[in-house]
Parts: sequence; structure tokens; C-alpha cells
Amino acid sequence: MRAASHTAVKFTENLALQGITPSIGSVGDAYDNALMESSNGLDKTECIGSRIFTAQNLESIVDVELATMAWVQWHNHHRLHSTLGMVPPAEYEESYWAREATIPGSPATAAYPI
Repeated sequence: MRAASHTAVKFTENLALQGITPSIGSVGDAYDNALMESSNGLDKTECIGSRIFTAQNLESIVDVELATMAWVQWHNHHRLHSTLGMVPPAEYEESYWAREATIPGSPATAAYPI
């Protein structure tokens, strides 16, 4: 199997694990998936291509994993998103579930869905 084919298969497997259906394409071809492309582009630009999330050069897979974990934490809990009303995704989701999970006439606190 060629490297490009192997990468496409791995992307497709990752999509399936996350419950994401490829937007277009054949089996084993996830290069056209807009969500995956967007996530990869952000990761390469903001995490891998900068030194914001790590003080050293990325020399090993562990270095990349540590930088990616720091970037994901920042992206979900600190980065302001204009499409979400200039709040981080985690705050937006918490607010969403607080509104959606409240049943009229029930206590103010509702459980988050599993």
C-alpha cells in the first residue's frame, strides 16, 4: 500500500471512530472531508507551525502529541469564536446544554447528556 493510500485509510478509520461520515468520495478516501481538512489546517497552522504551544522544536511524536494536547485545550476552552458569539466552544456548549436540558417546572440544575 502506498503512503498516500495508507494515510487516506487512516483518516477514514479516524472519521468512523468519531462517528463522522465523509462528505464525498469513495471508501478509504477522506481527503475531501471538509471537517477533517479544516481540523488538519488549524492544527498545522496554529499548533505545529508555531511555537506558542511548545517551547522546543517538535522532534518526536511525543513532542507533537504534547503540543497538540495544549492546542486542543486552548482551542476548546480559551479561543474566542465569532460564530459562537465570541465565547470559547466549551463555554458555548455548557450554555447550550443548560438551556436545552432544563425542563419547565423542574429544578434549575439538569444533568448533562451522556
